[in-house]
Amino acid sequence: MGTSSSPKDFSVLSSPLSSPNVGALLKIKIISWSHETGLPVIVRVRIADRTFNLHKHPLFSKSGYFRRELNESNEVELPGNFPGGAETFEMMALFIYGSSTLVDPFNVAALRCAAEFLEMTEEYCCGNLCERFDIYLNQVVLQSWDDTLIVLQKCQMLLPLAEELLIVSRCIESLAFMACMEILDPERRRDHPVVTLEALASQPWSNDTVKEILSQDLWIKDLIALPFPFFKRIISSLRRQGMKEKYVSPIVLFYAIKWVLSKKTHQYWQNADNDADAAVDDDDTNEKISKILQGILDLLPMGEKASKVIPVGFYFSLLSRSLQLGLRSESRGKLQDQIASLLYLAQVEDFLLPESSNDSVSSCIELSIMKSIFSKYVSFSMELTHTPSPRNYIVAELWDVYLTKIATDPQWSSKRFLELIETVPLSSRQTHDHLYGALSTFLMAHPDMSQEEKGMVCKYLNCQKLSQEVCIDAVQNELMPLRLIVQALFVQQLNTQQAFKECSDSFRHAHCGEYSGSLSSTIYPNSKSQNLVESPYMEGSEGCSKPLSFWLKDSAVQRSEFSRKEYESTSFRIQNLEEELMSLKKSLQLQHTSKKTEKISKKVEPVSENFHSLKPYGLEGRTPSKKRNTIGQVTSCIGSVNLSSQRRYATRLLKVFRRITLFGRGKSRKKQGGNGLRPKTLNF
Repeated sequence: MGTSSSPKDFSVLSSPLSSPNVGALLKIKIISWSHETGLPVIVRVRIADRTFNLHKHPLFSKSGYFRRELNESNEVELPGNFPGGAETFEMMALFIYGSSTLVDPFNVAALRCAAEFLEMTEEYCCGNLCERFDIYLNQVVLQSWDDTLIVLQKCQMLLPLAEELLIVSRCIESLAFMACMEILDPERRRDHPVVTLEALASQPWSNDTVKEILSQDLWIKDLIALPFPFFKRIISSLRRQGMKEKYVSPIVLFYAIKWVLSKKTHQYWQNADNDADAAVDDDDTNEKISKILQGILDLLPMGEKASKVIPVGFYFSLLSRSLQLGLRSESRGKLQDQIASLLYLAQVEDFLLPESSNDSVSSCIELSIMKSIFSKYVSFSMELTHTPSPRNYIVAELWDVYLTKIATDPQWSSKRFLELIETVPLSSRQTHDHLYGALSTFLMAHPDMSQEEKGMVCKYLNCQKLSQEVCIDAVQNELMPLRLIVQALFVQQLNTQQAFKECSDSFRHAHCGEYSGSLSSTIYPNSKSQNLVESPYMEGSEGCSKPLSFWLKDSAVQRSEFSRKEYESTSFRIQNLEEELMSLKKSLQLQHTSKKTEKISKKVEPVSENFHSLKPYGLEGRTPSKKRNTIGQVTSCIGSVNLSSQRRYATRLLKVFRRITLFGRGKSRKKQGGNGLRPKTLNF
């Protein structure tokens, strides 16, 4: 019997193309050689737990390794790191005896490494195995995408010898070249567009969406199945061979999803090493994933050039995963810098939040990282340019929306929340709608806050930067401080006044010069000829035949209707404020009377006389007290006055609210009885 083996047979190279009974073929070859030459089997080769009985002449004539070893003894023991193990040597012995039918992509890499180990070169025999296997690699394997992938995967068990023989390098360069040709193929690009991620730039990040895109290109799935050291070298080769970054970066992204972000990653590594302890398994798995994540960060494009090829949400996903894995702070800092440079392209849905809903947002590390990212953007962009830009407006809006999401935590302190608001400069906020939403959510989570604390938290809210709908909501919001509600009322009144003024001014330059008998044509001598061309209300030759009252009724009535609805929606809130102020006035009168009855009877006039002494609605001549806040802004204050001034000011506010109510009711009556007359401009 030519060979002996242990009961347990390990299969290192499972080739579906080779014969399943290599041992039987080798036995036949050995018997045939003995009959042909009449030479006995005198060489015994041991490797692992198997022994091969062979003839000396074939080994001595073709292998430099055996030529040296057989000079001393007829027994040779191969080392444990022999390429491919006993199964590969069995096939090598079969080749030594003259067989050439078992080479395929599954075993050629191991055979080539074994031939190199045994020194089966041209020096000892013409057409020796080293040259034959190289020819098979170059002319067969490297011409096929699938065969090259198989050989490269088999090389994992043959390092470092496979690297020294340039098998790995040849496979990597061949795969990169064929990938470039795949993209450059005009027929292929016409039928199946190349995968890019530009469509995901404006969407929240989703691994499932990316997997659907990945399914369009099978060759990318082949590349991301490779071990990371090989994958890293393929990416470098793709860039070196000229593939555009918009095609290279998605491959890196897909690899990260498969080996870092996927929930199946832990299960894969644990199954690969299921004999280890569970606790050790988790640590070992996290370490492997951390190394891959670190390598991916080195492969990804950084800076502004990444804005068109990698969605910002992907960087947020990597940052979240790095927190779970405990990645070192230097790598997290690199990710944070990259996110900060592209923050204006982000989506609020991608921002970091605590994984568990039971965790407090105010003390979580995710919030600290988000605050650090926005602070970096402020230092990079806002403080350097000092000029408003659309990007800064977007970032400020993103921050305010994020504050709205985290403001529900009841453990927030007013001082800490105010610090978060100050993270982004007020000058970068084009609108305060989302800031109002954050403050409203915060006050809802803290119903027991005092008016003083509410005023401090809301001191940066500017009612003039609120949209019409939000301003109406602020008037009706009982959680807001009284000072802010009054400011919102005034702003709403001014907006309505300005709207009617603009409407009136637009008709002053109407196309026909007929202004219902109000303006003389001598003031605008050229108005008729000019407006015949410029008027937007002119329709054909009939434009001048209609009086101004027609256009005024058609357009101004819509304004009146809209303003009427606004005031009706706030009337209930105004009545509540009137009742509160009346109650405040009465309590102040009672308190003042109980303490200083005699002085009040001599010095204080009746409340009815104060109504006659009040100044007009605009409060001309009264200088409201002002105070300067921490950042230098001046805010009006209706508090901090004595009892007498509070009573007088409450009386004036009552008159303000009555005038606003009458103004709204007057609008309704005017709409019902109007006959196209020009609306009067109210002077407040």
